[in-house]
Amino acid sequence: MARKARKIKDKWKEKKWVNVIAPDSFNNVNIGYVPITDDENAKGRILEVTLWDILKGDPSQHQYKIIFQIDNVTDNKAKTIFKRYEYSKEFLRSLIRRGSSKVNFIIDAETKDNYVFRIKMVALTHRQLNTSRQRQLRLIAKDVIEKTVPTMDIDGFVQATCYGKINSDIMAAAKKVIKLRHVGLEKVKLIKTASAQTVLLEVKSKKTNQTRLMF
Repeated sequence: MARKARKIKDKWKEKKWVNVIAPDSFNNVNIGYVPITDDENAKGRILEVTLWDILKGDPSQHQYKIIFQIDNVTDNKAKTIFKRYEYSKEFLRSLIRRGSSKVNFIIDAETKDNYVFRIKMVALTHRQLNTSRQRQLRLIAKDVIEKTVPTMDIDGFVQATCYGKINSDIMAAAKKVIKLRHVGLEKVKLIKTASAQTVLLEVKSKKTNQTRLMF
């Protein structure tokens, strides 16, 4: 007796498409249209875009990457939270020049509504700086960040990050003593939400690696 052919489920037919919406700091613009299996499983999903995808302005905005995470899905709309901002690798490489110094500085800063971000600043000079001058530059950046970030809520901070306000403040403070060719926030990452829940992007991969190590 011939066996009955098994029906193969078309998983794509079981999915629904939702509009992905940017947070309030980007005026809730639509940043994508993605398929999901169900509303609950969509939570935590990551979507990467560029600043140009949001603003549709200067083509140079392609060099700034922004990562959002789906927070909840309602009425076929997936609302997101800001997770990370960073320079593209190509843009970062284009900034490097012979005979100049590249100075990095990393600091954790908390907004007034209790979101904690890890900020990595990068500064590039016209000429090489000695260790003392590099330390002086880091102190200037630290002072600017510690004075400005605690006065902002998350939306204000995200806008100041992505639109270059913090970069301008550091440049203005530093140029009195050091000539800089470029200063900016190379990477900004959300590490804790207002509800004090750690939301690191790498958490899933870390758990996987730990499981492998155990065996």
